[in-house]
Amino acid sequence: MHPTIETISHLYPFTPKKLEINGHHLSYLDEGQGPVVVMLHGNPTWSFYYRNLVQLLRKDYRVIAPDHMGCGLSDKPQHYEYTLKTHIDNLDKLLNHLKVDTMTLVMHDWGGAIAMGYTARHPQKVNGFVVMNTAAFRSKRIPWRIAICRIPLLGDVLVRGLNGFAGAATFMAVNNPLPADVKRGYLLPYNSWRSRIAVLRFVQDIPMSEGHRSWQTLLAVEQSLAQHKDKPMLLMWGGRDFCFTKHFFDEWQRRFPKAASRYYEDAGHYVLEDAFDQASKEIVAFLEGVHQKC
Repeated sequence: MHPTIETISHLYPFTPKKLEINGHHLSYLDEGQGPVVVMLHGNPTWSFYYRNLVQLLRKDYRVIAPDHMGCGLSDKPQHYEYTLKTHIDNLDKLLNHLKVDTMTLVMHDWGGAIAMGYTARHPQKVNGFVVMNTAAFRSKRIPWRIAICRIPLLGDVLVRGLNGFAGAATFMAVNNPLPADVKRGYLLPYNSWRSRIAVLRFVQDIPMSEGHRSWQTLLAVEQSLAQHKDKPMLLMWGGRDFCFTKHFFDEWQRRFPKAASRYYEDAGHYVLEDAFDQASKEIVAFLEGVHQKC
């Protein structure tokens, strides 16, 4: 049974749509008309993370923001291949269903690897990137507070039983405390053991060694990045992120030397919460520039 969204309708004033994929329903927003902007969230968020940006951009753009399977208002199957490849496949099926031929991709957290994985398959369809506190390449860096959630059984108890990942993120991922109703919005889809299945699976799917089932998928994504280095990119980073630290920001800059870069010293992982006013202006200006060139 899906959680209701009436209690947060003042924050999330949208009517999500559904696409059935292999017997499960993927929820997504499809708002406005114009050039397409696709927004991809990470873990443990959902399209709610982009709520303010969707409302801002839908006046001039067609904004598509899916909830990855197991996240947000999408179905939460208990026996499912919650892997990077599956999430890329699902995005591919959604955008094919919506007949999207060209787009700008906005990505955060796990959305980075998913977005760049899609781009590797369809480079001709992507005309630019907005990249926020994410990675699409291998790294040996993992904070202990995330690593502990990967320990068998203990991770289940912490993430699914005690809500120690989605719940903790509402204060650890921001520099400025979230209003109570915004915090409720983030946690609404993750209110039980069963509903937190993908939150745990995303943590377990971080490929830290060659033997991991998503290692080769991420390696292929990483190897594809160089072919996109001349496309417009806006890098936007929360400097107080304990997970995607400045090391990752520097690596994006190294790989994409032509990218425009904005580093918000006092913003956390949820950069659109801590620095929305500044970040949204940068994104609007970036999108205008991208579509003037197209």
